[in-house]
Amino acid sequence: MTTQDMTLDEVRCALAPLLPRHAAFDGWKPEATAMAAAEKGVDADIAGLAFADGPMDMIDAWFASIDARMMEALPSSSLAAMSIRARITALVETRLALLAPDREALRRAVAIMAMPRNSPRAAKLGWRAADMMWRAAGDEAADLSHYSKRMTLAGVYAATLLVFLDDESDGHAESRAFLARRIEDVMRFERTKARFKGVGGGERLSLSRFIGRLRYPAI
Repeated sequence: MTTQDMTLDEVRCALAPLLPRHAAFDGWKPEATAMAAAEKGVDADIAGLAFADGPMDMIDAWFASIDARMMEALPSSSLAAMSIRARITALVETRLALLAPDREALRRAVAIMAMPRNSPRAAKLGWRAADMMWRAAGDEAADLSHYSKRMTLAGVYAATLLVFLDDESDGHAESRAFLARRIEDVMRFERTKARFKGVGGGERLSLSRFIGRLRYPAI
């Protein structure tokens, strides 16, 4: 298929991974779209149509490409032997690793998403990321916990991103430690609560609800 035969959805998918390297310097603006299009040999006007709604369209497409790459990096076969806690941790850390080369573009994206007019769509992107991580982790909940898990994981992920943006430690160790502390706080709370209730099960019990007990604000 030539670039002239691509649908707008296909153009978005093709350009999405290239956008952040240009947005880091030019911002999430048409100039970044045009430069990404030139790299792929896509007509600039067609690229402009693919991201007609501007910066949030571009950021949405980039994050969708991160979603896809996360799933490729951690297929179900590699997660199967892990506990739920370890799966969620691995998925968040993988996302951070994928975002790491483009932190300046991420910083600009976070600033755009924080604008009041963009908050509804930003919330949807946070939900989508959390939903994909829970699905990858094997969650099949259909009750209220389906929503509470995703809402809270979206908040934890957002809070971790804020630490990540200014993390200059080797291998982003500070961000990973922040995430681990948040999870450990919840595990400790659940273990204590289980003892007071006289319910055994230790970590296994708390794993089923650990995200639902996290309390950190979304971006």
